[in-house]
Amino acid sequence: MKDSGIIFNIQRFSVHDGPGIRTTVFFKGCPLRCAWCANPESQAMEPQLIVRDVKCQSCGKCVAACPRKAITQGSNGARIIHWEHCDQCLACVDACIYGALNIAGKRMAVAEVAAEAERDKPFYKNSGGGVTLSGGEPLSQPEFCLTLASTLKDRGLHVALDTSGYMGTDNLVAILPYVDLVLFDIKHLDPQQHKKYTGVDNALMLENLNAVAGRTKIWLRVPLIAGINDSQEHTRQVAELAKKVRADKVSLLPYHEGGKSKSHQVGKRYALRGQRIPDKARVEELKASIINSGVDAAIGH
Repeated sequence: MKDSGIIFNIQRFSVHDGPGIRTTVFFKGCPLRCAWCANPESQAMEPQLIVRDVKCQSCGKCVAACPRKAITQGSNGARIIHWEHCDQCLACVDACIYGALNIAGKRMAVAEVAAEAERDKPFYKNSGGGVTLSGGEPLSQPEFCLTLASTLKDRGLHVALDTSGYMGTDNLVAILPYVDLVLFDIKHLDPQQHKKYTGVDNALMLENLNAVAGRTKIWLRVPLIAGINDSQEHTRQVAELAKKVRADKVSLLPYHEGGKSKSHQVGKRYALRGQRIPDKARVEELKASIINSGVDAAIGH
């Protein structure tokens, strides 16, 4: 559907998803299953149940409302969701009056999203900011994403696309005339390691990165995971890739554990194990090595 799509968040005053002050639009749907995913509610294409245990008052109304008997109460009255039986009918959300059960994702029209983005137009102008299309993978909804990008450009807004690059090349190339900057994620450059930690090979992504090169500005973004992709050798390869595709910058994004609690909230098991937060001195060292190779680099942006 080109005139509407499923969005799970619109974040205003974002300063980590491109230049200046921005509004980041988070699309539902992602073909990857990154072990460190910070937004597991973004993976499924459709709206889904997300729980807030801290708000639950153990009233039992959700138990009575669930037609699949997927919700029960323990001996202490605590709500228990049996995710394997949940069919995402979301009847429990309507029954909950405390905000403990919510819906991640809703259908929004292009005009509705664009109007929300335009609210902060003066801040974009003063800071060199704009709107970033993120997710999930925004091009999992290619027609909607394209229509939204062209609408935002028609309204004079700077548009950035935050993408994994895992989609049909035609869909990616089609949106580039309406995009001022591509934030291209580099998870791992070793294809086997990439598949191990994301579920997919990286060949298509690298092919699509080459398709973007020379067509619009590129920032490479590396989610930095200790023991996985934070070696000097991998960082050297990223810097070489940045030079090859004429990327303006490499952004190092140190891992955080925000996805752990969110995984529980949508009934998923968090896949990453061990201490994966990179040492700050290590991150600075990797940044310096990229800069010393002749490529601009930043941390967290």
